[in-house]
Amino acid sequence: MRDGDHGSGVRGWLRGIEVFAGPLPEFAPERAPADPVRLFLSWLSDAVADGLRDPHTMTLSTVDEAGDPDARVLILKGVDTSGWQFAGHGSSPKGHQLAVRPRAALTFYWPEHGRQVRLRGPVTPGSAQDSADDFLGRSATARAESLLGRQSQYLPDTAERDHALEESLALIDKEPSLVDPAWTLYTLAPAEVEFWQAARSRVHTRLRYERSGSSWQRFRLWS
Repeated sequence: MRDGDHGSGVRGWLRGIEVFAGPLPEFAPERAPADPVRLFLSWLSDAVADGLRDPHTMTLSTVDEAGDPDARVLILKGVDTSGWQFAGHGSSPKGHQLAVRPRAALTFYWPEHGRQVRLRGPVTPGSAQDSADDFLGRSATARAESLLGRQSQYLPDTAERDHALEESLALIDKEPSLVDPAWTLYTLAPAEVEFWQAARSRVHTRLRYERSGSSWQRFRLWS
């Protein structure tokens, strides 16, 4: 392939990758519950029951001080009527971004089911106790890494990292109840939640919940 052909070649290759192979579940918006939490948990339960890998992963999107978007994949920590929960270190890029601009978006995608859930809204940090409980529920290695407080910093020498991690693990072994005070459990309380169900025909089904006071309104959207 000539250099000038790479762009068109890649486009053709990407277009040829099959998507929404199915079988895909059906989605009837007219039968959707009044609360988006119930529908989300139903879709998540379907993903778990069908053995989809990492069904509780999601993309957290934030905005930095310059207004540039940033995104990363995290694990969902919980969901209830107050919102969707995730956790992170306060000194991490996402922690700094949420401190300056406390709004975010979450995206869930289950490709085998052709399902996507998108939500966005304000983010608030949890209590010190809730954050501590989440921290202590993590693995020893995850806690040790957090206590180093160096997430996303440059790593010139992996031996330095390994030595620091070993010392941090030893500290946790000595003090198993030790908590990183910068570890934070966040809650995103969505102003809107959109459910998207793919179809092989490409006539996809979209249903958006929009918060209206203490209740929700539902709207069908063009695909």
